[in-house]
Amino acid sequence: MTDPNYEIAVSLDCPAWAEALPEVVDRVEALARLTLDSCPEDRPEGALELSVVLADDETVQALNRDWRGKDAPTNVLSFAALDDEEAPVVPGAPLLLGDVILAWETVAAEAVAQNKPLADHLAHLVIHGVLHLIGFDHEEEEEAVEMEALETRLLATLGIADPYQDEDERR
Repeated sequence: MTDPNYEIAVSLDCPAWAEALPEVVDRVEALARLTLDSCPEDRPEGALELSVVLADDETVQALNRDWRGKDAPTNVLSFAALDDEEAPVVPGAPLLLGDVILAWETVAAEAVAQNKPLADHLAHLVIHGVLHLIGFDHEEEEEAVEMEALETRLLATLGIADPYQDEDERR
């Protein structure tokens, strides 16, 4: 298989992300690439496109309410385009994987509450969100174990501790 081409759009919709992590846009893009590169057997072949939005709680709460019926912010939402079997595929164009949206206030508060560096928690959530875009899930125990093991392995390559070492942190 040839090296895939990724179009990764990172939108900085909440300036607090860049204030706390000045290189956040480049870091998020690199994390998305790492995730895709580490899962060649799971991701679609060819050129791929995805977006990551660094948003705030208000934005994520509205999306969570409108799309999931949960009127509360959450740390990360993934909207996988591959879940829509009727999504158009344009010959020669990159395959749209979908969108990952992160909520500033929730992610920052979780990092403090879990005594983790914000950059490490962000890395975990970006990897988690991108894995959802390529078909990973954690609804069933077996799926959760597989997804969490992959997240843990990818984070370890970055020198980041296992985010699931405490059972209370499981999703």
